[in-house]
Amino acid sequence: MAEKTVKYNEQGVAKLPDNKPVVYRILTASGNQNYVGVAQRGRVQERVCEHLGEIPGAKVHIEQFSSIAEAKSEEANVISRTKPRYNELGK
Repeated sequence: MAEKTVKYNEQGVAKLPDNKPVVYRILTASGNQNYVGVAQRGRVQERVCEHLGEIPGAKVHIEQFSSIAEAKSEEANVISRTKPRYNELGK
């Protein structure tokens, strides 16, 4: 699937494609993952913008999927492997 990385600000987020479900990762300047989430088709930019100012990050990386079920499965795998700082345990 398609992947894209942009700056973690309003201008960068506005460049994210919104046409498929995604797993998004908010990354630190050094590339560590601060947060991993999933967004439905049509809500990618809106969902990532909800975190601006709450979770520090230098970049946002997205990976598109053909279905929301695939995206949620990948999100769970990434969270269990990397344990991002701002993901709540058990959520």
